[in-house]
Amino acid sequence: MTKQQPTWSPYDFNGGTCVAIAGADYCVIAADTRMSTGYNILTRDYSKICKLAEKSLLASSGFQADVRALQKQLAARHLIYQHQHNKQMSCPAMAQLLSNTLYYKRFFPYYAFNVLGGLDDNGKGCVYTYDAVGSYERVGYSSQGSGAKLITPFLDNQLKSPSPLLLPAKDAVTPLSEVEAVDLVKTAFASATERDIYTGDKLEIVVLNKEGIRREYMELRKD
Repeated sequence: MTKQQPTWSPYDFNGGTCVAIAGADYCVIAADTRMSTGYNILTRDYSKICKLAEKSLLASSGFQADVRALQKQLAARHLIYQHQHNKQMSCPAMAQLLSNTLYYKRFFPYYAFNVLGGLDDNGKGCVYTYDAVGSYERVGYSSQGSGAKLITPFLDNQLKSPSPLLLPAKDAVTPLSEVEAVDLVKTAFASATERDIYTGDKLEIVVLNKEGIRREYMELRKD
């Protein structure tokens, strides 16, 4: 009989789902507030959305201890940037910083799956989607986390953006109005909550536009 050694992992998976949609003059970032481990719910009221700069918001799922460490690192780098340049970092610059930060830790990665949303220098909505080691792409919409495999096909059906390989390059922003984008996100999460045990409790929606930041909440399934 072989002796079994107890296994230990430096990572955990705390579940949760994040979605971002970019519009002509707005960006919608949404995430549920459930944090789990295995079949246990640790808390029903945990925000996965972090404001990094005036026009940049980060939504992250995965291992929340790594997510917090990543947020602290980005906040410190942004503070240095502000002291050196006397201005807030733009969303495209923050996207590159996040990619560099993740890639730097590629041999012992942050177990975090990120969606960065905000407004670019022209006031247009922008969404950047990432893998765990910093590969990123600017897209019109994105979903990450445990419910992404349920939500992404739905968003593809509703918002399918043109291929980035087509020339001339097409705009990545979605044609929806701000209200329609918020309703679409609510519908997507209401559907995903029925099938994914790691998504639920409450939906936090953050809308970023030229007026500033607005938050909305919607109740989801508690079971």
